Amino acid sequence: MEDDLPHPLPSDPTPASRAVGLTLGLLLTLAATLAGLLIAPDWGSATVVLLYLPPVLVTARYAGLWPSLGLAVLATLAFNFFFTEPYRTLRISSPADLLTVAALFLVAVVTSQLTSAMRTQTQLAAASAARNATIAGLARRLLPCTDREAVAAVVVEDLARLFDCHAVFAANAEPPEMLAANPPAPALAPNDHAALAAALAMGKVTGRGLQQISQADWQFHPVIGQGKIHAAVGLARIDGRAPVTESQRELLGNLLDQAALALERARLEAEAAAAIALRERDRMRAALLASIGEDVKPRLLAIEAGSRSLLRNPGDKEAAVAIGAEAAKLQRYIDNLVDLGPGEEQEPIICGPLTIDLFRHKVSREGKDIHLTPKEFAVLAELARHAGRVLTHRHLLRAVWGPAHEDHVDYLRVAIRALRQKLEPDPVAPVLIVNEPAVGYRLDRSSDL
Repeated sequence: MEDDLPHPLPSDPTPASRAVGLTLGLLLTLAATLAGLLIAPDWGSATVVLLYLPPVLVTARYAGLWPSLGLAVLATLAFNFFFTEPYRTLRISSPADLLTVAALFLVAVVTSQLTSAMRTQTQLAAASAARNATIAGLARRLLPCTDREAVAAVVVEDLARLFDCHAVFAANAEPPEMLAANPPAPALAPNDHAALAAALAMGKVTGRGLQQISQADWQFHPVIGQGKIHAAVGLARIDGRAPVTESQRELLGNLLDQAALALERARLEAEAAAAIALRERDRMRAALLASIGEDVKPRLLAIEAGSRSLLRNPGDKEAAVAIGAEAAKLQRYIDNLVDLGPGEEQEPIICGPLTIDLFRHKVSREGKDIHLTPKEFAVLAELARHAGRVLTHRHLLRAVWGPAHEDHVDYLRVAIRALRQKLEPDPVAPVLIVNEPAVGYRLDRSSDL
């Protein structure tokens, strides 16, 4: 596991970096002066001006803006002292030399500002890349999680490592359900429990370092997705300081967004598993009832035959009539049970001009049949059975290709691309089979095709 650490926003150079950069700039200025004294007799003082720009650039790069501005002043004075008449003084007798000195100072100032701005932009880009890598790392570790407990375990492990603090993950329930903690069995005082309840109730950050319940040792951040408060994450440091600085708050918010997405994905996985289990129970029930009908119905026919025989022969006719009536009732009961079964799949699903007949395995558009491969139809049928709901990649892969192919997302993408080519008016901007980023796909029945 790579060491994804939170990076603060760019700040001024450290004292050590500032000292090193300034020392290097002074040495380069001295070297530029010595080199200028050697070449000035042959090349003239105008050439020497260029020698003083590299020290300013180096100082701005390593020491920051203000030291580079100071060095720009020093370089201007050095050039004036050694290379403008009268020499070895700070006075300037020639207007041309005055313009040269002024130009050197302005160029040095502008150069130092530009270099400092580039340094800041480089730091911003590096911090943004590091932040994105941290978020992507958590998202990658959350991808295999299929239930709340697994999501909570990954989140608290990463947050405890990234922010160097203790972490807990509590689901929004009554009372709050503690799903994971790092280290295990944390001690939460009454004020901490109050802060946790407030975070889950209000959807706001509460606890340590804030006005609400300021005596709490833990700071709680709500995990919100799709407008719903799913859970709350608590952070605490052993030294009592606030666990998250202002520069780290945006990063933490991005990480909690990934946790909310994983919780939503786990919920959809659970619903999909329940739907698959229900469909399998319906299939088993239909098969069982069909078997019961095949086993019981012949015996009922035999009872009817026996009752007719009793009617033809002397005997207790009332008993015979009762037997026949009961046998007929049982036969009708068995017939009704055998015929009873899910009938929704026999009714076509209509999506604008598109008709999906799951019972007859046919798809048509404005009355014209559309040919689909077996896998394409199986994917479309699964989406149609749950039209309007998001089905995760795992659900579709498990339902169409089987449990052994749950990780082969490329199979699903190829099938979806083919379906869009055949069904969508504009495959580049699909309105029927809609992608839910990082989750799955849904069939939009309300789309106007």
